[in-house]
Amino acid sequence: GVHPCDRRRNINEYKPMFPAIDFSLIENDDDVLWTADTREKDEDLAARGVKFMKWLLTREEKEIAVVTHSGFLYHTLGAYGEDCHPTLKKEMSKHFSNCELRSMVIVDRSMIGSDTSKTNFPGKIPSGTDLPSDAVK
Repeated sequence: GVHPCDRRRNINEYKPMFPAIDFSLIENDDDVLWTADTREKDEDLAARGVKFMKWLLTREEKEIAVVTHSGFLYHTLGAYGEDCHPTLKKEMSKHFSNCELRSMVIVDRSMIGSDTSKTNFPGKIPSGTDLPSDAVK
């Protein structure tokens, strides 16, 4: 809330502008999270981001574009990577510039070895003890 850039339009305004997009999973036409006098707390934003990431991992698609506010990405990605190599953690939690595009491969470690179609991306999961990623326990 507070800042107009944090508020989205009514979903019914977007539908004619983006007819190829399926908006059926959006629960409210209005932006129910935005209020004029208070801004969402960072920890609440991160929790919402973690919930989104869990939902994202349930999707069958192999490549998904996430288009959102840089603050949402910053706090969401900041909630991950505590056991990553410091260089990777730093790279993951950098602020996004306006209109910046980043490509990431997100892997749920609990899925490794169970369904290779969900974890076997081009280049495969690298192996080795010096791997700076969440894929290593």
